[in-house]
Amino acid sequence: MTRIRRRTAATAAVLLALPLSLLAATPAPAAPLSLTATATTGSTTDAANTADAQVRVELPRPTGPFAVGRQVLSLVDQDRPDPWVPSAGPRRLMVSVYYPARPGTGGPAPYMTAEAARLLLADRGAAGVIPVEAVTGARTWSRTDAVPHPGRFPLVVLSPGFTLPRTTLTSLAEDLSSRGYVVALVDHTYENTGTTFPDGRTLPCTVCHTLQTPEQWAALDASRATDISFVIDRLTARDHPDWAYSRMVDPRRIGVAGHSAGGAATVPALLSDARIRAGVDLDGTLDFPVPDGGLHGKPFLLVGHPLPGPEDATWTHAWARLDGWKRWLTVAGTDHASFTDNPLFAEAFGLPAQPGTTIRAERGVELTRRYVAAFFDLQLKGVPQPVLDGPDPAAPEVGFHA
Repeated sequence: MTRIRRRTAATAAVLLALPLSLLAATPAPAAPLSLTATATTGSTTDAANTADAQVRVELPRPTGPFAVGRQVLSLVDQDRPDPWVPSAGPRRLMVSVYYPARPGTGGPAPYMTAEAARLLLADRGAAGVIPVEAVTGARTWSRTDAVPHPGRFPLVVLSPGFTLPRTTLTSLAEDLSSRGYVVALVDHTYENTGTTFPDGRTLPCTVCHTLQTPEQWAALDASRATDISFVIDRLTARDHPDWAYSRMVDPRRIGVAGHSAGGAATVPALLSDARIRAGVDLDGTLDFPVPDGGLHGKPFLLVGHPLPGPEDATWTHAWARLDGWKRWLTVAGTDHASFTDNPLFAEAFGLPAQPGTTIRAERGVELTRRYVAAFFDLQLKGVPQPVLDGPDPAAPEVGFHA
């Protein structure tokens, strides 16, 4: 059952976290639904004709006391050639930095660029089913270039799922920032359907259909860990940092979290970077294994969806070797995409959920936010979090692994 968390079939609910190459190459636990037979129409063409281009997708409102600012950075690692396209030169990354801000400042922050949205919809077989405008025009709660709130805050670096752009974790990033965190949301160039750079070019995915073996997946995780450390370097540098508000970051309190492959990358990140104190894996198969000696005692949170058969062997292997504070949560009624923004778009357009998925999109976002924030509040701020001590009547969907 290895890599089951990455390969779970879910093609009908659009924008899901699975590369189509894996769905085609690997048998799935349940038959995937097809976008050519939607719940409300007989064909994709009919769906395209009836889809309301005026549908307004709105991300859930952040729950913390702070307004949220956002700045988009283009970072270049001059010391490292791009691992996937060496001819492209140095490794280049796009990063959205979210931060506590003064209310009423800045302008509306768009969800994503039109070309990145077009490529994502096309890759997921949703072109003509969900209008590009519905993705680009999704309502966010962050404000571009808002005035920062005074203070120093912990830094959390977020890494999205393989093939997915960074925007799919926007709801989580905004919520963490509203609770008093600086959040760096990273696009791993050539690893998602499209990354738009300041010159207007949108670079496509180069490795989306190439990874086949556990060793190749582990190499991807390790490369992402290097990206994460470089982002931390540029946000915390004493001389000439790449972010104008770098003084907001408390370099003594840094965490990392991610979805799917982004979650898997937390293991090599924790192992290789002493600055990172704690990590969260949201439903990512751990192809980069936790070594016998553990993660240097660093806290680790696993959050996943229920599997139809035996548990993912990489998680059971990791669980036995984690040598610090640890929790393993399973959220009933979820699927692989429930920990991202993706189901918000599927629900807005009436697309059917994967069989067995009973949780509403907004509830999935709510629970993801709740437990990720509680983990970082405990580990980076030292604030006790009873919600992490065991089952909670307010969250009956969440089960604790013994």
